[in-house]
Amino acid sequence: MITSKELRNKWLKFYEGKGHVNIGAVSLIGDGTTGVMFNVAGMQPLMPYLLGQPHPAGRRLCNVQGCVRTVDIESVGDATHFTFFEMMGNWSLGDYFKKEKTAWSFELLTEVFGLDKDKICSTVFAGNESAPRDDETAELLVKLGIKRENIFYLDKSNNWWELEGTVGTPCGPDNEWFYPLTDKECGREHCDINCPCGRYVEIGNDVYMQYKKTAEGYVPLENKNVDTGFGLDRMLAFLNGLTDGYKTDLFSGAIACLERLSGKKYDDGGDAQKAMRIIADHTRTAVMLIGDVNGILPSNTGAGYILRRLMRRAIRYCRALGVAGSAMQDVAKVFIDEVYGEAYPLLPEKKGYILEEIARETERFEATLEKGTKEFEKTISGLERKNEFMAKQDAAYVKDTKIGGKAAFRLYDTYGFPLELTVEMAAERGYTVDEAGFAEAFKEHQEKSHAQVSAGEFKGGLADTSVATTRLHTATHLLNAALKQVLSPDVNQKGSNITPERLRFDFNFARPMTREEIGAVEDLVNEKIKEDIPVVFEEMPYERAREEGIVGVFDNKYGDVVKTYSIGTFSREMCGGPHAARTGELGHFKIVKEQSSASGIRRIKAVLE
Repeated sequence: MITSKELRNKWLKFYEGKGHVNIGAVSLIGDGTTGVMFNVAGMQPLMPYLLGQPHPAGRRLCNVQGCVRTVDIESVGDATHFTFFEMMGNWSLGDYFKKEKTAWSFELLTEVFGLDKDKICSTVFAGNESAPRDDETAELLVKLGIKRENIFYLDKSNNWWELEGTVGTPCGPDNEWFYPLTDKECGREHCDINCPCGRYVEIGNDVYMQYKKTAEGYVPLENKNVDTGFGLDRMLAFLNGLTDGYKTDLFSGAIACLERLSGKKYDDGGDAQKAMRIIADHTRTAVMLIGDVNGILPSNTGAGYILRRLMRRAIRYCRALGVAGSAMQDVAKVFIDEVYGEAYPLLPEKKGYILEEIARETERFEATLEKGTKEFEKTISGLERKNEFMAKQDAAYVKDTKIGGKAAFRLYDTYGFPLELTVEMAAERGYTVDEAGFAEAFKEHQEKSHAQVSAGEFKGGLADTSVATTRLHTATHLLNAALKQVLSPDVNQKGSNITPERLRFDFNFARPMTREEIGAVEDLVNEKIKEDIPVVFEEMPYERAREEGIVGVFDNKYGDVVKTYSIGTFSREMCGGPHAARTGELGHFKIVKEQSSASGIRRIKAVLE
């Protein structure tokens, strides 16, 4: 059985022996130059050099690069899909081309990995109006000893590589390598690489990057490049005769950990097996993203939102497996200590930090999940009761299997369920979600808030009711509560002014705040933002609000019924609004200035980044 460590070393040793320099792996997080959040291919960080810029390490390069792809998160749970994976790569930057590359790939497969040349199959580009048929590669393969009948010409959808949705990036025809998992044919007339039986598996490809993609089409590159990519996870399973990628040593420790915690067996299949795959895969990706050199944290925007979605999906499947959400931490330890610590030395260094952030997100979401799942089940039960009643009334009645948009929005607005989670849970029960109705309910919610502003219901120094101003307004509530906790319970708001760019907040305090106090307030506000707490609106009698300790500011003359906004138990204030739906929308809170405003009054200016 070949291990992942052995496979990495064999790859690097082989290409270093061909004059390549191991350039190591770079951050998983996209740098913004290619329009994608994560590095989705081993070549992505090398794009400037594939376009002609000299690389400091030379013209022959190799590495093993981590990648993250999230376009098919819902497919994770089967035997072959992963969100994090590694690509074993090597490159020629205007140095060698097709003759050398086909020969070296053939040598690697036959002499290093021991594959039978008579069983190797290959596909090449069939040609189109943009580029000619790749007869050159086909003839080189034949000369190496690959049977002509094992070479297949396929169209652009199969044998052309480019980064979808981008321009100004390198691309070109590719030569893919296939091998049968078994010698036994399926019985169809032509059981080859095009057969749907799955007998043949793709084990890697060599891309001949001869072109640059432009808005108008493709233009030849000055330098002809080679970009080779063999998936380590896929190759490892293949070389060990496995059709299940979760059976390799990359996952065996994590699966064993989940078996121990749950008392269930992976090989029994079914829902438990699916849950173990999802927990293992998503935890691995979370470890890699949090522990990355440019590590990110769960949030409600951008790459952080993808991370949060993965982690919360794993937490939900922990519950389905019958283990605590803390199982993610146990699985994370396996990946750090036993699997990736040597190849990614930053992970052991950041181990405590990684485990702490996984624990923090688990704690945040489990409370949300508990309440939201109960409400979700009520929604499903309501639909089922309705269907049962209507079926009794009308034999021709067609069962309603769609959760309404308003119901889905309530799950989001009140219980913190992202739309994607509601859609996924609904699908598991045979239901769909009215996503257009959700969008309409969301828009209606925003318009209602704007209408209240127009009617004069909102006060408190807001310049407008833009999204940015609304979020900063919510931040003033968090700031007020944090100041009370860090400085004194006697601190009270004495004035505010909020624009889309910044908030200004005045409060009573006799001296300048220390640097440590400012830092503590920032940390506390950001902690509550990370907790993604719902901002809950409620009208209640004024006296009840006072009895419950809800904060009122400026000694305003309130009516008999007051509007209140609560952020968990951390902040509860009488206020006219408007506010963000959840604290997680706010971003990162930063105090940019603390100064005197008047005798005994301090002023803070702060922004959301």
